[in-house]
Amino acid sequence: MEASLNAAELDVRHFTHDDLPQIRQALIDIHADAYADAMDDEFNQRFPWFVDHWGGNPGFACVIAYDGEEPVAFAYGAPAVEGREWWREHLEEAPEKSRTFSYSELAVRTKWRKTGTAELVTRALLEGRGEDLVVLLVDLEHPRVQALYAGWGFRKVGDRQPFADSPVYAVMLAELPLS
Repeated sequence: MEASLNAAELDVRHFTHDDLPQIRQALIDIHADAYADAMDDEFNQRFPWFVDHWGGNPGFACVIAYDGEEPVAFAYGAPAVEGREWWREHLEEAPEKSRTFSYSELAVRTKWRKTGTAELVTRALLEGRGEDLVVLLVDLEHPRVQALYAGWGFRKVGDRQPFADSPVYAVMLAELPLS
């Protein structure tokens, strides 16, 4: 039976740092599907390192959307270290509230794109967070993704290239809860 491809019917499950051994391969598999056309890029090939890096953070938070038992999308991040909110360098006047959640990664299997799944996992990840703000990076070569985040309440505050071999990203910031 063919899946309905309706995000509202997905089962969204929450995971933490302690769950990483059980979910690591699902994250890698979803990412490989979502970036299948760009997996020859060395930066994308390092994704397992990023999973381990972020998942190693005690505050790591992750949501995975499942269609039955098939993982189809994920979103994850972790609280920023207070006093090290790197996004502040992009603002002339930083907001008074500073507790920040760093939204690191979102991936949706190709078959599930344009179904509302990206918004579903984003909102599930950020719902009820104790931080005041959320920051993320969006590849400048993906203006539609940037516009998607803008529609959810994020605003671009600057550009950043975090690694010498990474793309240049738009730095996007939003207040929590999302509007």
